[in-house]
Amino acid sequence: MLNINNNTANIKREILVRIARLQLEGKLEEGVHFIPREMAPRNKPPMRCCIYHDREILRMRTIARMGWSVENIDEERTLASFAKEALEREKPTWPMLTVLHDACNACVRSHYMVTNACQACYARPCMVNCPKKAISIDRRAHINEDICINCGICMQNCPYHAIIKIPVPCEEACPVGAITKDASGHESIDYDKCIFCGNCMRECPFGAMMDKSQLVDVIKHIMDGSKKIVAMYAPSIAAQFRAVPGQLEAALLKAGFDKVWEVAIGADICATNEAHEFEERMARGDKMMTTSCCSAYVRAVNIHVPALKECVSATRSPMHYTAEIAKKADPDCITVFVGPCLAKRREGFDDELVDYVVSIEEIEALFIAKEIEVPKMDVAEESIIPTASGRNFAKSGGVLEAVKLRLSDDSILKPAKINGLNKAGMKTLNMYGMINSGKLKPPKDCPNLIEVMACEGGCIAGPSVITNVKTAEIQLEKYVESGAVNKIESRHEDTK
Repeated sequence: MLNINNNTANIKREILVRIARLQLEGKLEEGVHFIPREMAPRNKPPMRCCIYHDREILRMRTIARMGWSVENIDEERTLASFAKEALEREKPTWPMLTVLHDACNACVRSHYMVTNACQACYARPCMVNCPKKAISIDRRAHINEDICINCGICMQNCPYHAIIKIPVPCEEACPVGAITKDASGHESIDYDKCIFCGNCMRECPFGAMMDKSQLVDVIKHIMDGSKKIVAMYAPSIAAQFRAVPGQLEAALLKAGFDKVWEVAIGADICATNEAHEFEERMARGDKMMTTSCCSAYVRAVNIHVPALKECVSATRSPMHYTAEIAKKADPDCITVFVGPCLAKRREGFDDELVDYVVSIEEIEALFIAKEIEVPKMDVAEESIIPTASGRNFAKSGGVLEAVKLRLSDDSILKPAKINGLNKAGMKTLNMYGMINSGKLKPPKDCPNLIEVMACEGGCIAGPSVITNVKTAEIQLEKYVESGAVNKIESRHEDTK
């Protein structure tokens, strides 16, 4: 996994901050033109062949950060024209991802390579175990790529670790094969297969896979002031900003939001509903039920593992239930979900109660632009204090824990979790699908409640986080301990 501290992430952050500052000053149209040349000045060594190529890439990134696709755009259009159109649009544009071909490295296809660490050993396990006899040895091993099937057995057997895999990072990271090379060798996304896990965006070391920001839209509504703007933040957000309960609320209010709801209250509703649903399903003889809060997982089942569709809980996500509370309090408000997840942005397109979805990176840019330091904020009063289990939805295993606490008899529970929808996770999903359809005999210890998180570690490890997962997990634990309610109460019956 690519470390979150890298140059691509830093450039993305700087562009977002510059856009936010200009927009807050009312100078986006006139000032956006200067972003590429300010970020790539003449006295700075170029990252690519020349400063002009650097500036063109920055120009395209700026277009994406204003919410537009960069494929097949008119190269003669000015950044000011894109800014003007962004300020005038009524809703975000589809698709949510865009591929910057000029930044894409057009990596060679994934393959295995023998390094000079090879000792041409007498055992020759690489050659002996190769199923296609693609390896020959002279002074060192050689792989015949014309017959190699990229199985990796040679790498697994080499005692010197002399054989390495040269991956295509975005293709390697995609669990569903939604990314392939086009005729030019550049990568393209098949949106009919894509589950919007965000792995490609996170793992591309050239930053060619980009999400289209909705920050301009949100700031526009904040500055307009004609409607109340409501922020709904996932509990994983507090772990990113090292906040104690109430500080993030204060920061979001200072940033211009009129009301703040913590999505952990929606998680409490979700867990209660899933507990009831699980008991009902087990009583009628269902084999298993899976959780439904992860949008990327639900889409993965609907597209790639249809045999498991009937097992997915019918319960809506915490984001939906929180938006329901917000709209009930003010039907005319504009709801903005703040989270670490690209898939939630896709869910937001389909949820009539969610108007916008912004990432942690985007809300951080807004905080920087307005000079807001979350850890230094006073503590604002929370409208509803969620349970500890609701806040723990943000980590792997948290949903199972929350549902178990709400069961009338947890002895019926046989839990399991899939911690990350990588390619191995997808194989496990397919296995459960075959068990449910009767094509595979279930083992004696087959689980009946399965939590699935697309991101390894849970939401605190989403594709748009700004803190590494280990630090975020520690901070989430502190956040939960410092202010959540431990007792499970049915306080939200009126919101269902």
